[in-house]
Formats: sequence, C-alpha cells, structure tokens
Amino acid sequence: MTAVTYPAGRIKEVFQAFLMLGLTSFGGPIAHLGYFRTEFVARRKWLSEKDYADLVALCQFLPGPASSQVGFALGLMRAGPWGAAMAWLAFTLPSAIVLVLFAFGAAVMEGPVGSGIIHGLKVAAVAIVAHAVWGMARNLCPDRQRAAIGLAAVLIVVMVSGPLGQVAAIVAGGLAGLVMCRAAVEKAVSEVHFPVTRRAGGIALAVFALLLVGLPLLAWATPSQTLALIDAFYRAGALVFGGGHVVLPLLEAEVVQSGWVTPDEFLAGYGAAQAVPGPLFTFAAYLGTVLEPLPNGLIGAALALVAIFVPGMLLLVAVLPFWNRFRQWASAQSLMRGANAAVVGILGAALYQPVWTSAIIGSHEFALALTGFLLLTIWKLPAWAAVAVMALGGVLISLLGGLPATP
Repeated sequence: MTAVTYPAGRIKEVFQAFLMLGLTSFGGPIAHLGYFRTEFVARRKWLSEKDYADLVALCQFLPGPASSQVGFALGLMRAGPWGAAMAWLAFTLPSAIVLVLFAFGAAVMEGPVGSGIIHGLKVAAVAIVAHAVWGMARNLCPDRQRAAIGLAAVLIVVMVSGPLGQVAAIVAGGLAGLVMCRAAVEKAVSEVHFPVTRRAGGIALAVFALLLVGLPLLAWATPSQTLALIDAFYRAGALVFGGGHVVLPLLEAEVVQSGWVTPDEFLAGYGAAQAVPGPLFTFAAYLGTVLEPLPNGLIGAALALVAIFVPGMLLLVAVLPFWNRFRQWASAQSLMRGANAAVVGILGAALYQPVWTSAIIGSHEFALALTGFLLLTIWKLPAWAAVAVMALGGVLISLLGGLPATP
C-alpha cells in the first residue's frame, strides 16, 4: 500500500455508507452488486458505470466473496487502506453480530410481523436487482453485439448452474468481445486510482500462497485447535469461486465431517444466514461460535470470520496494481466490453432465479416489487429507504393474510 494520507471525513463517509448497506442489503451477492451500483455509481458517483462493471468482472474471476471484494475495492479507492478496512468491517459486522446472537439463541423471528419483514426484504432484493439490471443494460449493452452477448450469458447461466455457469458466461463474453466489440475501443480510458504499489501486490500474493501452503502444515505438525480452525476457514475462502452458497459444501466438509459441528446445527445456521443482510460468508461467525472444541464463542467467531475473508482480499490486492494498465490495451477493452455485457446477462438471470422465484409468490408481492422499482428509478430514493418501505409492505401483506402459513 502507498503512504497516501486521506482525510478522516472520507474514512467516516465510507464506514457510514457501508454500515447502512450492511444493515439493509438483503438478497445475496448478486443483489449486493445492485445495492452497490445504486449507492456508489448512481447516487454518490464515486466511479463510472463502466469502471464499476470492470471491477465486478474482475472480482467475479477471483476466488472469494465477489461482493465483499467489490466493497473492499471501493473503500480502498475512496479512502485508502483504512477505507478498505472500514468498508469490509461495516458491511460484514451487522450480519456477523446477528448470526452470533442466533448461535447463542437470542435472535428468533417468529409470528406474522417477523415473517412479513423477512418476506418484504426478499421482495426488496427483486426491486434492487431489477434496478441494477435496467441501469447497467442501458450503459453496457447499448448495441446489438453486446445485447447478443448479454443474452448468450443468460442462456449459459441457465444451462450451466452454479458458479461454473457464471465463470463460463464471463469467459465466453470476453472472448466474444474480442471479436465483436473492436469497433468501440477507446483511445483513452479513465483510470481508477487504487493506492496499491506493485511491491505491495507482490507481498499480498506471497502471503496468500504462504498461508495456503503453510497453515495445513502447521496444523498437522502441532496439536493446536486454533491453527486447525484458522486453516479450515482460510482454505474454504481461498478455494471457492463464485462465493456465497458455493462455500457451503467446503465448510460442511471442514466442520461437520470433522465432528466440530453437528449436521442440525449446520443447517440451522445456514437457514438463519439466509434471513440476514450482508455477505453469506458471515455464516463462518456462526460456525465459529458453535464449534464443539475450543476456541469457540466470540473468539471462535472472530477467528473464523477473519480467516474466511482474508484470502479473497489478499488476491484482490495482488491484482489491483496491474488493473489500470490492463484496461488500457485495445484487446483488453474489447474483452472487458464483452465481459461487462455478460455480467448484465448474469444479473438478468439471477433476477429470475433465485431472486424473483423466492420472493414473488403472488400479486401482492408483484405490486410491492414494482413499487420498490419505481421508488428507485423515478423517485430516486436511496436503497435503504426503499428497503424500509418494502419491509413495511411485507408486514402489511402478512397481516392481511397474503403469506402462506409457516409449517
């Protein structure tokens, strides 16, 4: 990292912005990217639509939690290393705290009001993602060639489920862009400044590799349960592409098959993780709390939470010093245009499955989602305000008997 001094006001601004998102960004990683776009591209104008889409495509390629990596990079861009740390902390802490409380038995959402809030928040994700798809499509798929790439990405994601389909869609979009988008190459591309030197990037990559290889050796050579815990969650974060739900089988193999957590505890925590805002990787805080061997409780939660996020952030820091130079190349611009169009297609596919299918179960939900979309697009409300309105709408639907009874 470079020794650039940023005003304390910027660091505070980053923390406050991401804390609000950490409290309100329901819907999973794809929805988070929509929230980020609304807040930092459309509202705060920290970066352009194209720069944001390029950053999203980059983070989709890297192992780790893509939405958290995007947030980390935005904080780094705005307020340096402290801004990056505050962005991660503010976005992650709310859901981590709720899941730790759930592990201790203090967080239970029951009754029509609780179920209504949860359902309203799911509907909010529909409006947020629809708004993101609408805005990004207008800017990133403005011609027939890129619209075709976006449509092809939808088809790929539909046919090849999971993170493999997302990565395949971006790769195919980039290759198609090399062929179909050469006419749109820009001579001058705006640079997004990240205060990371090549030396710092090299150190981050070396630390990533050292921990990936060294932690299993240390855990095998010593009887330390603390090292075993850190190793298990670090590997889960380092070896997962696509983030979110993809990390679950890796975590299950580490904590359930080892006997640290019972299958029932694992599934209960996974269900709770679906009902909280912020990144799904905070599921690690719950697991660290309920682990049978020590360390567990608050210490186990903190160790597990940090360990699962660190590898993705180290890899991001490693590649950022080369990002702007890469984007200057004519071939890279064509590739990124195709990849960005594919990102729009991926968002479009996710808008239907799982966002729409899990939230829109009747005409009441459709009307509420449409209201949220109009609040964002016509009235230009901030995302958190639209989320609050839709949470209240979910309660109203529940009280009027519009939700199915909970078995």
